[in-house]
Amino acid sequence: MRRAFVCCGLVALFAAGCGSTKTVTRTVTVPGKSKSELGPPSEQTQFGYVKSLKRKGTAYVLRFDPALLLSGITANTAAAEDGAVELGQPVPNDNYRLNEGHRLLTYFLPANARVTVLTTHGSSSLGETKIPVDELARIVNGGKHRKLFEPLATGVWLRVRIDTVRSLDQQYQP
Repeated sequence: MRRAFVCCGLVALFAAGCGSTKTVTRTVTVPGKSKSELGPPSEQTQFGYVKSLKRKGTAYVLRFDPALLLSGITANTAAAEDGAVELGQPVPNDNYRLNEGHRLLTYFLPANARVTVLTTHGSSSLGETKIPVDELARIVNGGKHRKLFEPLATGVWLRVRIDTVRSLDQQYQP
């Protein structure tokens, strides 16, 4: 009998000890290590149009109208649906600019970002010329700047990380 009483006491102590355990779940987010993992890319490339560029402290605030620069069957179909070409006909120069929304996005443009525009005296056959961001601001806002091969209205490519532009390159329009 005494043995049964001791066994029951041990079982009771064991059960009481199990109830006092507290489980804690901790969630840790680990950044992706390769492009094949899920989630947004760390850097995006966007085509569109610079609408304004204003200095703010040591950087600039860029207002950008995103668009799509389409090629191939995608361009031909979109252009036909918009009435820009006849159905089954190719678009001129194999590209079509689709700009439906005109909603402006806001990005920071650091003063040291890489900017390339097209001039007649550039380093390649397309006249690519690197310029400082303050000269880009003069181009956008109507100040003194070097002569461009074609206006900035041809569109630009932005490389963006979150809300900050890493580089801006003018698009050539054939």
